[in-house]
Amino acid sequence: MEKPGIIIISHVYEIAKGIERLLQEVASDVPIKVIGGVDKTDIGTSFDTILELVNSHPSTNLLAFYDLGSAKMNLEMVEELSDKTIIIYDVPIVEGSYTAAALLQADVAQEAVEQQLKELKIDK
Repeated sequence: MEKPGIIIISHVYEIAKGIERLLQEVASDVPIKVIGGVDKTDIGTSFDTILELVNSHPSTNLLAFYDLGSAKMNLEMVEELSDKTIIIYDVPIVEGSYTAAALLQADVAQEAVEQQLKELKIDK
């Protein structure tokens, strides 16, 4: 069975790349892709770049983490158009993605990962 993948959406390029670096330390076997900013210098998110990220991800089952509201809004629009399964988590981006990555690396079932993430849920 295919291992679920992780996508990280941040408004800032350096934040996304920093989270990616952190997750790779604990989850080198988990497919992780990140996007930060509209580009490397402009702050924001873009529907088009998120769609491209999702379409290029090798996994068909994606756990999505984001930093701010417009990132979630763009993720939700991409989710509606994508053939992939995208689960968007309302958790702190670093703690949530780290928890998911570490558990997926340890081959913990996705249902158990989701249970752990429920404990981190915040109202965004």
